[in-house]
Amino acid sequence: MQQNNVEKRLWFIELIAWWEGEINASTLINQFAISRVQAQQDIKRYQQQAPDNLRYCASNKGFTPTSLFQPMYINGDVIEYLNWLGQYEHLAEPAALPHHALTLPARQVSAQVIRVLITAIRQQRRVDVDYVSLSHPDNQGRNIAPHHFVKTGLRWHLRAFCEKSGEYRDFVLSRFRGEPELLGKTSHTATQDAGWNTEISIILQPDPRLSPAQQHVIAQDYSMQYGQLQLRTRACLAQYLLQELQVNLREHPISPEAQQLVLVNTEEVRPWLFDYKT
Repeated sequence: MQQNNVEKRLWFIELIAWWEGEINASTLINQFAISRVQAQQDIKRYQQQAPDNLRYCASNKGFTPTSLFQPMYINGDVIEYLNWLGQYEHLAEPAALPHHALTLPARQVSAQVIRVLITAIRQQRRVDVDYVSLSHPDNQGRNIAPHHFVKTGLRWHLRAFCEKSGEYRDFVLSRFRGEPELLGKTSHTATQDAGWNTEISIILQPDPRLSPAQQHVIAQDYSMQYGQLQLRTRACLAQYLLQELQVNLREHPISPEAQQLVLVNTEEVRPWLFDYKT
């Protein structure tokens, strides 16, 4: 178990150094609740194993990746970093019970783009980058000011201020193209993003077209109180939450067995749904 803990910390050193561009003892201390001596020993151990990967930067009092960096512990896939980021804290290993997880197709995400976006978020800077979408499949240059990565179920996106549209928008990570360029500081941070800072309630109930017995099953599935489920979410994420719960927001009906849940407070939530059809 001790060796496993050491390997986790060495993996973490490599992960943060590569994706965030710097690792220091304080980062290890905060992540694993270890002593400074232990953190320094871990970094030294990593350097002994991979002497060409990190160099000490006196101005930042941390270690940065060199041009000769070769991963020993991480796989270099951005999803590995984003999955760690999505946990928000270090989690103990679960008991080794038999289990199986579905393997979903991976979306191609440019590591070069992500590393620049990480720096932009850390330093509150703007980024000049190309982006494609279904409505604009040709590369379009945009200057954006990113502030959060967001996992919306099957994919990750970036919440950022878009200078072209003059508003905060969501950008799918796999749709960035080209070589991004870091620009200067931005005044458009998360604090000015109304959709991000507004919290709303989403009230759900079993589809009334289901039989009373079927509605009771759904209510028990979600531990509903008085036949309803109330969820709090950031307003700009409301649609993603409803999509993950398979709540139909369009005109054409689907079977109640497929939908199962319906939105009760539609008028309250409607202003925050970016493609609601009436």
